[in-house]
Amino acid sequence: MATDTLPEIIEITDAAPEHEPGYRILIHNDDVTPFGFVIVVLRRVFELSREIAEHVTLTAHIKGVALVAVRPRSEAKRLVQKAHLAARLEGFPLTFSIEPEE
Repeated sequence: MATDTLPEIIEITDAAPEHEPGYRILIHNDDVTPFGFVIVVLRRVFELSREIAEHVTLTAHIKGVALVAVRPRSEAKRLVQKAHLAARLEGFPLTFSIEPEE
C-alpha cells in the first residue's frame, strides 16, 4: 500500500453558481489513517500546498478537527466525496464533513 499515490478517480463536475454560500470543509482525526496519506489527499484533492497540508493534518491530529477550505456547497460536497472515495479505496476511515460558513 503506497501512501504517495492515489487511485485514478473519474469525476463529474458541475459549475457551482457564484452566489452559492460558502461551506467549511472539515477533516476529522482518526487513529488509523497515516499522516502521509492524509497529506497526499489534501494536496491532490483539495490542492493544498505541502506546508498547508501538513499544518491541517497536524491541527486535526491535535485538536480532533481542522478546517481544510471554504467552497460553495456543491464543490465542497464533490471534493469530500472524492476524498472519501480515495480513502475507502485504500481501506482508510479518513473522514471529512461540511458545514455552512457562519
